[in-house]
Amino acid sequence: MKNEFTENAAKNLAEKRGALAAKRVFDIAVSVVILAVLSPLLLVVAAAVKLDSKGPVLYRQVRVGRYGKDFRIYKFRTMVQDADKLGPPLTMGRDPRITRVGRIIRKCRIDEFTQLFNVIGGSMSLVGPRPEVRRYVEKYKPEYMPTLLIRPGVTAPSSIAFKDEDKILKEGGDPEKIYVEKILPPKMALNLEYMKDISVLNDIKIMFKTVSAVF
Repeated sequence: MKNEFTENAAKNLAEKRGALAAKRVFDIAVSVVILAVLSPLLLVVAAAVKLDSKGPVLYRQVRVGRYGKDFRIYKFRTMVQDADKLGPPLTMGRDPRITRVGRIIRKCRIDEFTQLFNVIGGSMSLVGPRPEVRRYVEKYKPEYMPTLLIRPGVTAPSSIAFKDEDKILKEGGDPEKIYVEKILPPKMALNLEYMKDISVLNDIKIMFKTVSAVF
């Protein structure tokens, strides 16, 4: 993982220890409050997921996190059981693997709320580069590697910019090739730009922009 890009980024992050510590406290406090306030809604969603289709309520997938270490990300299950064995990791448009309830909660991003448990546990942050599966991390260029020096986020500027990325993936051709060649580079550019100005205030701004983008 070490290269000139990560070494320079590590030096810059070392100068922001205070901001990173404040960010961690903010992550935990806000996550606990959101989970407490939304717990009735999340229980209803959990019941709807269970009643709608066979399978567990939560979907756990291995993603690559801070320092390139694997962790399990939690989401409300929005696809049929064993969907990862029935097709590619990317989903586009009206993917037949997506359940009825899954389509609704995906549109409102409600399936992402369970990642707040990841935030409290320390494997994620409220804001940061979205975690990728290993197969895409292995395609990272050296200049992308600094994004693995911080905790991945529930949301990010790149998530807002590419909230409708499935439309790009449906342009034709190999979806995975389109993702790696057309979507990943600008996403990484936004992630690296975010890392230059890490602060609680900036995270709050991004969270409000995320809510605005969803609605």
